[in-house]
Amino acid sequence: MTEVDLPPRLTHLTFHGPLSEARAGRLVGRLAATRPATVLDIGCGWGEFLLRVLESAPGATGVGVDIQAEDLARGRDLAKERDLADRVTFVEESALGSTRGPADVVLCMGSSQALCDPEGPHDVGAALRELRRLVAPGGRVLLGEGFWQRVPTPEELARMWPGAHEGDHLPLGALVDLAVDAGFRPAWIETANADEWEEFESGYRHDVELWLAAHPGHPAAAETRLGVDRQRATWLNGYRDILGIAYLTLVPVG
Repeated sequence: MTEVDLPPRLTHLTFHGPLSEARAGRLVGRLAATRPATVLDIGCGWGEFLLRVLESAPGATGVGVDIQAEDLARGRDLAKERDLADRVTFVEESALGSTRGPADVVLCMGSSQALCDPEGPHDVGAALRELRRLVAPGGRVLLGEGFWQRVPTPEELARMWPGAHEGDHLPLGALVDLAVDAGFRPAWIETANADEWEEFESGYRHDVELWLAAHPGHPAAAETRLGVDRQRATWLNGYRDILGIAYLTLVPVG
């Protein structure tokens, strides 16, 4: 069985998260207005947001760090298509303890786990302290981070991802307080809306759903169907309207 036989991966997603074109444009505009010379993207994926910042900040250079080789290759192809290959580097490595800062803009969009000890629980406070270390004085951090829109019940948690528990996320107020404790001032606070979530969730599974409809007898179909049905159920029956994503534009103090 070759990769050609299997469904393509995330080709219907522009961003790897619930982020609309309109919101992305506003976020990029605010960051580019600070005239950054260097941009660091932690857990960059294919680097769509990183590339847009570079397009809007002429002369800036960027580094995207991730451990997914396939996503990084997609990012390099996108950079070539946009004539940005000489201004951006995609690196396959762990971001934990990274020495690639300080940068004028640091992006961490749904990837704070990359800055946490993989042997321990997710610690967004530790990730924020790492982001404070990686950003240059007067720079900006854009953090995309999950939060509870309301604390889920035990029954709701049981319908989410395996092992989900209340401590996986914080309420929005507590998340922002952690950012302040880490040495930031929150210059802008916004959250993904329902339309952004639905576009992301549907786009996340779109390639696989089309493939399953066209290949019902494929040797990998049963296992693939089980996985995608389970993931869809965790959203529709679990974290829908409970889990939110905040986009925090943070300015280091001092």
